[in-house]
Amino acid sequence: MSRAERGGAEEPLRIAFVCVQNAGRSQMAAALAERERDRRGLEGDVEVRSGGTDPAGHVHDVVARAMAELGVDISGRRPRAIPREELLDVDVVVTMGCSAGDVCPATWRGDARDWGLEDPADRPLEEVRGIRDEVAERVADLFEEIERGVVSRA
Repeated sequence: MSRAERGGAEEPLRIAFVCVQNAGRSQMAAALAERERDRRGLEGDVEVRSGGTDPAGHVHDVVARAMAELGVDISGRRPRAIPREELLDVDVVVTMGCSAGDVCPATWRGDARDWGLEDPADRPLEEVRGIRDEVAERVADLFEEIERGVVSRA
């Protein structure tokens, strides 16, 4: 659903993918969400963010390899901290199932979800592909909800 179809909202719907290190699952989710947003023609209507509560120094190499197989280059992305203040301006916060203790659902006003995904760090590429594919499926489902109006600005 476009911004106009949502009633002409000036602000985009904001989604944040959050985990501890921001080096695997949340990076995959953000990159796949950006791709999904663009495929659906929702540029300007959906803003994608990602971050961690204790960011790593770099994206896990195996995660970058798995994403490259889909034609998505995340090798240049850098993990970053996502402060609570930033989450206050987000409509949907998705945690990856990683004990992001500093990120409590009470700290944001919008839709809170936990996807309970396995950590891809130090896993073989075959296992990371499975995690990546599950992330892609969940991201597509989230965008289906957005287009149906199930997910909206908080």
